[in-house]
Amino acid sequence: MADDTISTKELIKEENLVYKKSKILTDNEFHYCPGCGHSTTHRIIAEIIEEMGIQSETIGVAPVGCSVFMYNYMDVDMQEAAHGRAPAVATAIKRLLPEKYVFTYQGDGDLAAIGTAETIHACNRGENITMIFINNGIYGMTGGQMAPTTLVGMKSSTTPYGREVSLMGNPIKMTDIIVNLPGTYFVSRQSVHTPANVRKTKKAIRKAFEYQALNKGTCFVEVVSNCPSGWKMNPVDSNKWMADNMLPFYPLGDMKVPEDQD
Repeated sequence: MADDTISTKELIKEENLVYKKSKILTDNEFHYCPGCGHSTTHRIIAEIIEEMGIQSETIGVAPVGCSVFMYNYMDVDMQEAAHGRAPAVATAIKRLLPEKYVFTYQGDGDLAAIGTAETIHACNRGENITMIFINNGIYGMTGGQMAPTTLVGMKSSTTPYGREVSLMGNPIKMTDIIVNLPGTYFVSRQSVHTPANVRKTKKAIRKAFEYQALNKGTCFVEVVSNCPSGWKMNPVDSNKWMADNMLPFYPLGDMKVPEDQD
């Protein structure tokens, strides 16, 4: 009797594949908490690098925070930076190796707090780098403390009753500041909490890499994300909370595009 069983090798043919892991990603399993936006954003960046065929031409810079583990998961040249200093390190790399695609990958506690000066001045100078900014409104790695991006009334380990403007000041909208600087060429704010938003984020980051090759200035993409562990929620509830609370304050969309792309 003939064996009608289809082998795995026969089944996994190119025409049958809906999705396969990017070759840019290593075999290390993501350590991020379930539902965290970092994993999805890593995958997006890896796919873009593979699709553009720029693996050997790409250099990433990741500083302190959850982003620091990026070099474990992506098979491209990576340079670690001190907390908040990724834009300064990326500036040096790009100036020394102008033909390379250089990007930073930073959280809000890094980019919008200790790294505020480096961020603003790199963008104001128009350094030809791509900056990817993960904003989950909290210090995720170090214990869930309030970050500069924490919403008014939002609870954290250091604001157990919610952020009060009279004591802690207002949350800062870094991308709204960045978009007004003359050195920025492309600025966008996106998210990865739904499949549709994942596609939009991939499109924005792809544009940022492509525009970098034009040497027209800094490309900046904010990704509004969740932090299920820091927010003390399950992944589903954290995404809903983000949509209901974060996105009205940090609205999504392209904020600055080249004039010929309007």
